[in-house]
Amino acid sequence: MIESDHRPSYIEVQLDAIAANLEQVIEPLPRKTQAFAVIKANAYGHGAVAVARRLASQVAGFCVSNLDEAFELRQAGIEHPILILGVIPVDDLHLALKLNISVTLASLEWLELVKVSGQDLAGLAVHVKLDTGMGRIGFRDWSELEKVLDLMSEMDLEFEGIFTHFATADEEDAHYFHEQLTRFKEWLDRLPKLPRWIHASNSATSIWHADTVFNMVRLGDVLYGLNPSGRTLDLPFKLQPALGLYSELVHVKQVEAGTFLGYGSTYQSSEIEWIGTIPVGYADGVVRRLQGFHVLVDGQYCEIIGRISMDQMTIRLPKSYQVGTKVTLIGREEDKEITVQEWADYVGTINYEIVCLLTDRLPRKHQ
Repeated sequence: MIESDHRPSYIEVQLDAIAANLEQVIEPLPRKTQAFAVIKANAYGHGAVAVARRLASQVAGFCVSNLDEAFELRQAGIEHPILILGVIPVDDLHLALKLNISVTLASLEWLELVKVSGQDLAGLAVHVKLDTGMGRIGFRDWSELEKVLDLMSEMDLEFEGIFTHFATADEEDAHYFHEQLTRFKEWLDRLPKLPRWIHASNSATSIWHADTVFNMVRLGDVLYGLNPSGRTLDLPFKLQPALGLYSELVHVKQVEAGTFLGYGSTYQSSEIEWIGTIPVGYADGVVRRLQGFHVLVDGQYCEIIGRISMDQMTIRLPKSYQVGTKVTLIGREEDKEITVQEWADYVGTINYEIVCLLTDRLPRKHQ
């Protein structure tokens, strides 16, 4: 998707806020703990390369979801360890080895396919994934893992790490979390030798279960000033919002009472109204469910009226404004603020999804 630089809609990212949020999380953790910043999905919409460069002096490495995201970092000159959290195609493993990228090993079947492929992958760093209760990828049977450990040794792969992922670390009821933690520790106790990195803690675990972390944590959502639990659990510290979404009015008009606006004619003015058009829409990640929500213009909340289109949306203004007037979709104006969490609450999703849906059409301006 082409970045739309010649359009007044953009994302502003506060890199210093991300760096400060990282320090807030790691400060109470044991001193031996090292952090990997999770910058998959373009650093949750914040710009992976820019975020990686800003955090380079604060973290031990980075986590991404796939090989292409890792390539982007290496091409940008990022030399830190990089772990791919997902399972990558067997035929691409030589590329990971060449660029010193660590991969996830989640099943015996996958490793047998690697062996059959005939590739010389000696020295490839792998992190073994255990499925302790998340149910996506990972080992669930000890006998299978034993075979994998033997096969890894035979193939001269580097057993660099072992990890799991908690399903409910961001919930009030910690019962299932502790079940998973117990399983993970039991598996660790059965290993003949522990690898360099042992990690189970995501953002939520690092915040609300800091006493359970191992020697590495994976920090994602919290870096970007977002509460991983939404509104379920209170944060023990204050985070700084890192992302703002802005545009401007490109068209302003007055309409008479009874005027229909937008696809499906879902909005009809009840009186004479001032209407503003903003050049941003669902192709940018401003989803149609935000109809009826609001933006900020001149420090005032203005309702989103009519259906949000692919590239445009309309708002009701309290008065006439000049074309070019700033519009805040996410961010602060004077004493008022619109947050990512408020978007999530309104459309019925999580804050993670909101920022990840903001597309590449929106230029990222890093401060």
